[in-house]
Amino acid sequence: MSEKKAIIVGAGPAGLTAAYELLERTDIHPVVLEKSDVIGGISRTMEYKGNRFDIGPHRFFSKSDRVMDWWANMIPIETLPDGFHEITYQNKKRTISGGAAPAGSTDNIMILLKRKTRIYYLRKFFDYPISLKVQTFSNLGPVKTVKIGLSYLKAAAFPIKPEENLEQFITNRFGKELYRTFFKDYTEKVWGIECHKISAAWGAQRIKGLNIFKVLGHAVKKVFAGTGDLRQKGTETSLVEQFLYPKNGTGSMWAETARKVQEKGGDIAMNQEVEKIKVENKRVVSVTVRDTKTGETKEMTGEYFFSTMPIKELVAKLDCDVPQHIREIAAGLVYRDFIEVCLLVKKMKVKDVEAGGRSLILDNWIYVQESDVLVGRMQIYNNWGPSMVADPENVWLGLEYFCNDTDPIWTWQDDKLVELGGDELQKIGIIDKADVIDGTVVRMPKTYPGYFGTYDRFEELREWIDTIENLFLVGRNGMHKYNNQDHSMLASMTAVDNIVAGVTSKDNVWATNTEQEYHEEKTN
Repeated sequence: MSEKKAIIVGAGPAGLTAAYELLERTDIHPVVLEKSDVIGGISRTMEYKGNRFDIGPHRFFSKSDRVMDWWANMIPIETLPDGFHEITYQNKKRTISGGAAPAGSTDNIMILLKRKTRIYYLRKFFDYPISLKVQTFSNLGPVKTVKIGLSYLKAAAFPIKPEENLEQFITNRFGKELYRTFFKDYTEKVWGIECHKISAAWGAQRIKGLNIFKVLGHAVKKVFAGTGDLRQKGTETSLVEQFLYPKNGTGSMWAETARKVQEKGGDIAMNQEVEKIKVENKRVVSVTVRDTKTGETKEMTGEYFFSTMPIKELVAKLDCDVPQHIREIAAGLVYRDFIEVCLLVKKMKVKDVEAGGRSLILDNWIYVQESDVLVGRMQIYNNWGPSMVADPENVWLGLEYFCNDTDPIWTWQDDKLVELGGDELQKIGIIDKADVIDGTVVRMPKTYPGYFGTYDRFEELREWIDTIENLFLVGRNGMHKYNNQDHSMLASMTAVDNIVAGVTSKDNVWATNTEQEYHEEKTN
């Protein structure tokens, strides 16, 4: 009897998790096909002259014990300081120690980082989420503070029903004034579209149960209690105070996973683009793959198929009778693209009172709410661990620009983008442009699946695709869901669960990250 095979499209967290889980739990041989020459998808780590940077911030935090176990088993956790002893996780199936590494280990380990994230608005820093500090009210001023309070009371007394768009979703939880102050401009930078044109489903996906009471309650709790439980299951994701992070960057987790997949006998082929997916009798029977370097094509068969490619591309590549309305919905799905401009600077100009007046601010990243610049978010990689910066005397910044690949900025030369980054940070008082030493640029298409376009008809598309029995859609773009990497991993784990158990329904795969608690926590 010939060996069963699973063709997995994409070597990001979802694809590599699926491959590893199949090797651990089945006799199915995974073959991972990656279009690019880089492991990790958007969870990759790039390097420039000894300085590491990620594609956006990636915290290794999850309310799922299963995911936390998995990460700890893949890369050991550094010995944690007193009060952070939760490095053994319990679930119904097993206990995993995570192979804690000694402090100071030179190998790649998971280190514990304290989370600090703020909003930069009116050339001032505000805690994110908003806090009860005196500085917050001082920055806002008494008139603005009163308006925010009255606006929230109005929203609480007269909520908008039904919630049809993101503006209504946020207003109901924070009030119109706070929405306009801290949500509207930044969100519209990210998506390039007004909030009232974005589905409320985006808020349900990313903000979930967060509201002003939970934000303020968390601020009070911090004063009287520590946050020793690394899992922080009782805390909204936006409020977590600490997280794990691989010392050598996010991508090192997926490089290690890829290594173990190959060590266990799985195959990973780079520069392989799937051009056609042949479907017969409601089953994928083969894919046509093109080598992007040589141009050679070949047909590959298998019993199972996992796809992390954008659904828009997947449907276009299906070789079968696809109903016209399904093709229309898929073609109308919208994505937002991403440019990161990394700047190496001698020092920062902005002074931070919370850092004792030092110029290196303490944040992992900040949200740039200023409307007179295009940059939307900024990483400070010095605060992601000592291995991220070649020379700690310098400051390594990652400036994030959200755009469409049809926008002029997408085609700008790298040196022009580096120039833009320096100009904008100088304009808002973060740096002096004369202190810029060097810079580099990376572009990442289809980073964010949009909750507009034909998204309001997505359920029709999903129901039809689910009729293809052996096709599993996982990952952020594979599912067209704004997932974090742990959600993408859980979707792949759940798909493998279904294969092992012989379950044909894919409802539990799609349900990942649609509720406030992940599935296994509901049953524990």
